Formats: sequence, C-alpha cells, structure tokens
Amino acid sequence: MSVNELGVSAGSASGAPAGVAGQERACHDLLVRLAGRLPDRLVWRLRDWLSSGAHPTLARTLPKSLLRHRVGITDVERDLLEAALLAWGAPQRSLDAVLPVVELPESGFTFTAELAPALPCADVVGAGGWRDGVDLALAAVLRGHPGAKELRRSWRMDHPRPRRIVLAHVTENLPALTGTLQRVLRAHGDLTPCVEVVSPPLALPPYHRTALRDSVSLWRSAGNHPSGRRSPAGSLVDV
Repeated sequence: MSVNELGVSAGSASGAPAGVAGQERACHDLLVRLAGRLPDRLVWRLRDWLSSGAHPTLARTLPKSLLRHRVGITDVERDLLEAALLAWGAPQRSLDAVLPVVELPESGFTFTAELAPALPCADVVGAGGWRDGVDLALAAVLRGHPGAKELRRSWRMDHPRPRRIVLAHVTENLPALTGTLQRVLRAHGDLTPCVEVVSPPLALPPYHRTALRDSVSLWRSAGNHPSGRRSPAGSLVDV
C-alpha cells in the first residue's frame, strides 16, 4: 500500500478493496482525517455508526455536518467521501456542496505524553497517568485483534481536564476496532472518546503527527521493539 496524499492510502482512494469493505475503509480513512476538524462528539458518533453498519445514516449526516461546521475537504478526501457515500445513497449534489480546500490545516492542538501526578483527566476519577486502568483495558482489547501492531496514547490539553487520545496501528478491520475501543472508553467515563486507528505505511495528517510526537507506547506486538515510556519520533507509522 502506497501513499498518494498525506494520510490516505492508495488502496482506499482507488476503490480497493472492492465492495462494502472498500467503502467502509474509505469512510474510515476520511473520518481519521477529520479528527481535530469536526467536534469530538460528532466524530465519535460518526465512527460509531460506521462500526455498526449504519451506512444510510452516515450518508445523510456526514455531508450536512461538513457544511454546518464549514469544514472543507481536499480532492483526495472528496474521492473518499464519494467512494463511500454515493454507494450508501447520498445525492451527488449534497457531496458537491461540501467546501474545497487545497491542503490540510496545521494542527492547533497541544499534546503531552505524560500528565503531572496530581492533574485530573477527562475520563477517570482522580489522576490519570502512565498505564492506568483505562490504558490496560485498551491494551487488552487490542492484543486480541487481528493485525494489531501497536497502541499509543497521548493527552490533548485543550480542555480543563486533559483528553485521552488513543492511537492504534492495525492492519485489519479498522472500523470495527475503532467502535470497540470507543465503547471501552465510554464504559470508563469518557463520553466523547478520541480513537485514531490507522494502517501503515501511511503518512499521517498534521493532527495525528502532532499527537504521535508526544505519545507513549502502551503495547506492541511480538517482533517489535519493547515498549518504552516515550518515543519522541514515534513508531506507529512512517511520518
């Protein structure tokens, strides 16, 4: 799989794999790129619909959401949008109405790999930190998923309580795993989970590159280097 634009695999943009799996992968890749550009709660809901196969709902909602929040998309993102939503019943005119942009904006968010010991986070009672119970639950889920390679975690610092950002390197069934990890986070109290599941080799969008630079590895599959507390360059994907 090669990269033909930042954050998009040639396989998904060209329509392969074919059929519903290809459509879902195109939609998944688009939703990955929309993280940090659409509201967290909306991205969570769109990904939940995708993981549960609610394709007509996505076809109705995603174009309207892009228009409502005035989020423009690149040419390759438009290819992804059309590859999924036209097959799911979205009118061409609703997709044509989405604003264009030439390139992705830089991320305006600040991330950190570690929290101060007394700093509370958004999803657990008390202080969050290195390998808390939520991290362990996420790692246990990923460990049993086909094609799982690595799990990393960062904290986004734009809320009164830092928000947990989950970054996973997986090669199979990305939409389903995204939905599962989101439900794990919601079960632990995070009502707007931020889960980024990608499949390398992939050049990540600016939002994900920034989060990856300030992240820690929670789990890696056998054959990879042992997990460390922090890798400044990151190892999730080629950046």
